[in-house]
Amino acid sequence: MDTRHTALKRNKTIAGALLVGAALLFIVARLNHGTGAWGWVAAFAEAAMVGALADWFAVVALFRHPLGLPIPHTAIVAEKKESIADNMGRFIQEKFLATDVLVERMREFDPAGHLCNYLLCRDNAEGMARGISRVLSESIEFLEDERVNKVVSAALGERIDKFDAATSAGNLLEGLRKESRHQVVLDELLKRLGGWLATPESQEKVAVALDNWVDAEYPLLSKFIPNRPQFSRNAGEKIVQKVSGFLDAVNADPTHELRHEFDRAVGDFIVKLKHDEGMRTKVAELKLELANNQQISHYAKSLVGDLKNWMVQDLDREHSNIQKKVADAAVALGNTLSHSGELKDSINEHLEGVVKRYAGDLRSGLARHISGTVKEWENEEFVNEIELSIGSDLQFIRMNGTLVGGMIGILLHAASLLLD
Repeated sequence: MDTRHTALKRNKTIAGALLVGAALLFIVARLNHGTGAWGWVAAFAEAAMVGALADWFAVVALFRHPLGLPIPHTAIVAEKKESIADNMGRFIQEKFLATDVLVERMREFDPAGHLCNYLLCRDNAEGMARGISRVLSESIEFLEDERVNKVVSAALGERIDKFDAATSAGNLLEGLRKESRHQVVLDELLKRLGGWLATPESQEKVAVALDNWVDAEYPLLSKFIPNRPQFSRNAGEKIVQKVSGFLDAVNADPTHELRHEFDRAVGDFIVKLKHDEGMRTKVAELKLELANNQQISHYAKSLVGDLKNWMVQDLDREHSNIQKKVADAAVALGNTLSHSGELKDSINEHLEGVVKRYAGDLRSGLARHISGTVKEWENEEFVNEIELSIGSDLQFIRMNGTLVGGMIGILLHAASLLLD
């Protein structure tokens, strides 16, 4: 049984017993004609009964109609449920969830400092890691559900169909081009090409290719070239030197003509991706071909399946590698926070910003939720809940009313004797 119900029942019994006791005392005093000391007892008992009955009426009238009689201004809680619900929601919204109050409490709490202290304890970090591991494990189980797979696959397929690959690629290249990042890509390509040409193996391949080309294009002339292997190697080296010198010149000159040509080529390609129907059609066909390619699809699914299986097996182990990595990362974050006041300040400031941006909508929504929930309660349920919350304390009003009433009765009796 709810302890509140037990306390309410006990205090009601005590308050009722005081009323009955006052009534019995009054009867005994009257049977003794109220003379002598019995006069004082009668005065006490009579006033105590009045006080007890008045306070009983007041307390009962808050929740119900006394004796079931529809007396005006009784059953106040039930009659004013709508108003109480609105006021309760408004009070919580304005007094507990005011933006300034929440921000001030957050500053006093210092979330980043508490997070730092929490994560520095290895046990706490491991507890958090276990929680994250459980979420991961349950998420994997959820995704493995055949019904979820169907929905996800259908949604993914729909998104792929609607995805404008040509425009997206054009926007990506345009973003790179605006900050000249495409030139960085060119630099990397030229650097790798130069590095490849500098190796003896590459120079040997160039020499062989040159020798094969002479054989194919000028078979008669090739027979008159003395020491052809040496000639091919020397010619290959010359070609490699010239190409390497050209690459070095491009890398050293930000305004080199090749860079301008590359920039124009990228610009033209962006325009085609965005506006040339032929190019856009080719990109769309390539996208669909990749999306519908069974080998690629099977390979991707097998990769995802292998990853899922590995994660599930790892998470089921007592000494999970994933769990250990998460715990290590948590401790590392705690250590970083402990040594970086700027990072803690940044986290706190961003959290304050989040509170300032969303507190208004949150507190309004919460106030409406509280008010709406209270209004949906049945009147009897609402009254019972309020009575269980404060009814036990209200019974002390009845007890005090009985005793204070009795004391006032004694004072009034004393005053009447003095006046007589």
